[in-house]
Amino acid sequence: MDIAGVSMALSNAKIANSVGTAVLGKTMDLNETMGQGLINMIDKASMERSVNPSVGSRFDMLV
Repeated sequence: MDIAGVSMALSNAKIANSVGTAVLGKTMDLNETMGQGLINMIDKASMERSVNPSVGSRFDMLV
């Protein structure tokens, strides 16, 4: 392999690494946002239970 081929291969590897890092960063941001949404849902559910403690404590199950 000549020097130009090695240079192109290294350049392509560098670009692929940069893209992978960017995608990972976006995934981490999305997971953080989803986690905050889950925390908000839990907080709202606990607020409902504090106002109306019987909600969700019993349910009817048809067999």
